[in-house]
Amino acid sequence: MTTQRVFLIEYLSASALDRRDGAAAELRAEGLAMREALRDDLAAMPNVALSVATDRADDPFDADDTSPTHRVCALPGEALSDFVARQSPLHDLVWVVAPETGGLLAALHEAVPSHRWIGCDGRAIRLASSKQATLARLLAHGIKTPLDFAAGVAVRHWVVKPDDGAGSVRTRRHGDRSSAQADRQQREQRGETTSLEPWVDGDAMSLSLLVRGDGVDLLAVNRQRLAINAGGAVSLSAVDIAVTDIDAVQHAALEQTARAVCAAIPGLGGFVGIDLVWHAEHGPVVIEVNPRVTSAYVGMSAALGRNLAADILAAHTPAPFVNTATDAHAHTTA
Repeated sequence: MTTQRVFLIEYLSASALDRRDGAAAELRAEGLAMREALRDDLAAMPNVALSVATDRADDPFDADDTSPTHRVCALPGEALSDFVARQSPLHDLVWVVAPETGGLLAALHEAVPSHRWIGCDGRAIRLASSKQATLARLLAHGIKTPLDFAAGVAVRHWVVKPDDGAGSVRTRRHGDRSSAQADRQQREQRGETTSLEPWVDGDAMSLSLLVRGDGVDLLAVNRQRLAINAGGAVSLSAVDIAVTDIDAVQHAALEQTARAVCAAIPGLGGFVGIDLVWHAEHGPVVIEVNPRVTSAYVGMSAALGRNLAADILAAHTPAPFVNTATDAHAHTTA
């Protein structure tokens, strides 16, 4: 059995240089949960030699003395992309947990040769990094999106959010289009790129997919619990993983939507998330596509009774790898 050297990096816990804003602090716990879920799955594989990127002294990594993984750290002052580029040739595979915000995921993808990268390719990441571009692509392929509701007189609310945002960060629902447009104008005057779209009423869900070269596996249907405060700020309070109250008709429609989205966006691969709303009349309405591991991964292997990381690695067929660099596991602090 050939051992694969895997480098796992979650951006918020890997480099202090790249987590200065408030959104980063808000998302750090979520990022660590995803990293630890992936770490547990990868560490359980006998043919994986795992390195995990970490930075802070109070990182949960340090509390586990029995872990078979190795810790690697950025050099003082080293940018995240440079850290990833330095570690990449020391490993067979690189698995990055990072959002699309500010082009971060796309930039980290560029730092890694394609045969080592686990996940979606650059073209899919770049498209999915823009909510507006994603919705336009899906609309052109006949997939229901909020844009289908834009001309409807029955639209009660409108939502403004960062065009490249992660999760529900800086997402605000408005009671009418004029106030939403004012919000959007204020943000764009600050240099932000935003998306304005109708708010679709219904059951908020996400789909977790394993996308392979030969097909799409709908791993789980998850329910998103959204909270909206008095000022219209939207937040994700919880995700119910792998819900079982989906009937056969709904499940078939969701599977069809998953396949249609993957056909419309070439280059999706590995673990992919789709956020959508089940509309009482129109069925699945796609809100956005996440070309990466999402928070729904946490607890999913246990819920499904399978090691998802192992399945994802098995679906990845890297080019032949020849390593002439020093073994990465000799570098536990650099």
